[in-house]
Amino acid sequence: QVQLVESGGGSVQPGGSLRLSCAASGFTSAMYSMAWFRQAPGKEREGVSCISFSDGSLYYADSVKGRFTMSRDNAKRTVYLQMSSLKPEDTAVYYCATRWGFNSVSWYRAHEYDFWGQGTQVTVSS
Repeated sequence: QVQLVESGGGSVQPGGSLRLSCAASGFTSAMYSMAWFRQAPGKEREGVSCISFSDGSLYYADSVKGRFTMSRDNAKRTVYLQMSSLKPEDTAVYYCATRWGFNSVSWYRAHEYDFWGQGTQVTVSS
């Protein structure tokens, strides 16, 4: 059973930074990608970033390009999301997710992911 545990959320002022972590267990080599999603109240879950394990390719939503950076530590089975220049509209619950296989065209579609973490709250407010 794959388990994902997020950490690192919190409250920060606009322009600030946070780093989220997602630790995976029960992982197998068939897991080809991991992604970060977020969901704000009353909104659909939105794909934020994804990393392909086959070649390390990274994908970002337009809304976070240049501000967020996703990375991984294979030895720790952990992925990170470094968030900088945070805006109030980044406020949401952030989730990490993983799936069997990988599709670069549809990486942002939540329904394609098989396993999810419990989420961590990020609040950007002055």
